[in-house]
Amino acid sequence: MKTNIHVQKRRLIGYVAGILAGASYGANPLFGKALIESGVPIMVMLFFRYGMAATILALWMLARKESFRAGRRGIGLLVLLGLLFAGSSIALFCSYNYIPSGLATTLVYLYPVFVALIMVFLRFYPSWQTWLSILATFGGIVLLSAPSDGVQIRVPGILLAAGSALCYSFYLVIVNRSKRIRDISEHTLTLYSLVTGTVLFAAIRAFQGGSVLEGIDTAADWGNLIGLAIVPTMISMLTLAMSTRYIGPTKTAVLGVFEPLTAILIGTLLFGEPLTARMAVGIAICVAAVVFMILKPGKRA
Repeated sequence: MKTNIHVQKRRLIGYVAGILAGASYGANPLFGKALIESGVPIMVMLFFRYGMAATILALWMLARKESFRAGRRGIGLLVLLGLLFAGSSIALFCSYNYIPSGLATTLVYLYPVFVALIMVFLRFYPSWQTWLSILATFGGIVLLSAPSDGVQIRVPGILLAAGSALCYSFYLVIVNRSKRIRDISEHTLTLYSLVTGTVLFAAIRAFQGGSVLEGIDTAADWGNLIGLAIVPTMISMLTLAMSTRYIGPTKTAVLGVFEPLTAILIGTLLFGEPLTARMAVGIAICVAAVVFMILKPGKRA
């Protein structure tokens, strides 16, 4: 009886964490849009985003006297996770140079499908309820993000967006399935990923040339950078790791639908962006699919 209650508690925490992970990551436009309008280059923004998040999390762990140790067997895998997460961000931003952002968002949301297929390859079969939720949320995303007629679509953009989804998929699966990092806390796992991303973005910016402070001129810019580091970065990555470990990568991926939903809500309420009937239907489908998955989780095979 106690075991069953414990499992249900972990499942509830996993679902809540997954929703928070998606919603917090969807807050990107709240801070990122102002920075882009101020002329902050993408790599500069990503460098400070990851670097600040890593600093804040490290100070938090020091204050709580948490361990930073990852062990020889775990350190390499944590660096790989950081490269996958950072690579997903880079590929997505680069895809915007070739295809509309709406199409890129749709293609990136292929990652629940990729996660499910990877898990099948590992002989871990999602329930039919989870598959149905994946298909329904993907249909909802298509309605939310479908590009307008007549737009130019180039193959490199499609490959980059799909690559972003694939990097993110492997990140989720490794966090859930790897025994080498199973005993490493979510805080330590996230910290190493953030530090790896910071180093990678610093190297890319150095290769590009230019000042690392380019475009950061006002207190508002620094405030937006801090907000970007805390909400859609540190909080999102921590809750993502927790959800992946508690309910598995496939269901966590489905809950990622709260990312575009939150972004659309922010755009509508704060930036005056239109909410069409097609988008409203897409939102309703996504929410219904997530509620169905939570209420009818099915059995894992």
